[in-house]
Amino acid sequence: MNCSWWGKVAIYYLLKTDHAQRRKTMKKMMVIPALLLLLVPGLTMAQTFPTKPINIVVSAAAGGTTDIPTRILASKAEKILGQPIIVSNKGGGGGAVALGPAKGDPPDGYHLVSHTSVAMMWYQQFRDLPYSHKDFVPVLQWGHAGAGVVVKADSSWKTLKDLVEYARKNPGKVTYSSIGVNSPPHLVMQYIGKKEGIQWTHVPFAGGAPGVSSVLGGHITAMAGSMEWAAHVREGSLRILAIFEDARMSQFPDVPTAKELGYNYPNDPAAGYLISAPKGTAAPILNKLADAFHKAMDDPEFIQTMQQMEMKILYRNSKDAETYLDDAVRNLRMVIKELNIPRETEKK
Repeated sequence: MNCSWWGKVAIYYLLKTDHAQRRKTMKKMMVIPALLLLLVPGLTMAQTFPTKPINIVVSAAAGGTTDIPTRILASKAEKILGQPIIVSNKGGGGGAVALGPAKGDPPDGYHLVSHTSVAMMWYQQFRDLPYSHKDFVPVLQWGHAGAGVVVKADSSWKTLKDLVEYARKNPGKVTYSSIGVNSPPHLVMQYIGKKEGIQWTHVPFAGGAPGVSSVLGGHITAMAGSMEWAAHVREGSLRILAIFEDARMSQFPDVPTAKELGYNYPNDPAAGYLISAPKGTAAPILNKLADAFHKAMDDPEFIQTMQQMEMKILYRNSKDAETYLDDAVRNLRMVIKELNIPRETEKK
């Protein structure tokens, strides 16, 4: 900022205006450089950022759908940013093991977390956790994993309506798995059950893979969950009855969505995949990070990996990702109210 130039401008206005007007003018002129000075540190940091390695904590175990794509994105983005990006894993607690401590990290751009939308905002609606999505700011969203309900391919249920009608005639006999009580797929099935006035039995598992195995083994009727079932559908051992998304999947274009079948579930039960930073991280630094990761999403290795993992590449910038999370929280609360699900601390 050229202070001598600014002084000349001030003197000119002092000479050209009366006393009252001079006082008003000087007050306004004093505000302008003050605002500019506030902006300078953030702009300067963004110009030099990064000057040291960046850390990303993945809120899931190594080798999963959150971890593998994150590592590829990091390996590509570090070449753009000119500094190493170190990826580590803190799985457990539905994401809380990573996100709880990450809330307190310095908001300097060197501390990031890669997580799902479910880990960031879902389980807080049912129990007390030491963080919320408002404690973070998204850098970007980079992916999306679909969800649906499947049965054995040799079963008599060709459609979701077939399964519903069977459950209506045989109360409690239909069993289905999900990754846990009040998990996204579980709530969809509860919603459908309430709408149809049927009783079917939830069998929670610690993950999607055990649920798939139980369906294949004939131990349960169906599995409601994410894409762990995709390879088995392709090889012909499982059948998809419906997709739990707003639009049909490009991988399975002939399979209808639950909404097409009349189940207007208001929330997205599938998982969004995001990279976030602690609240307070400067916007210029967020923009620089987002630009690098967004460019990394165009890398052929990342694209091929996402295809192999049956995941959808989906980009949302920081603002749109924040809106996505806000909408998800609002819609989830509507579902909780409709299904009359108490918080864990309210249970007796």
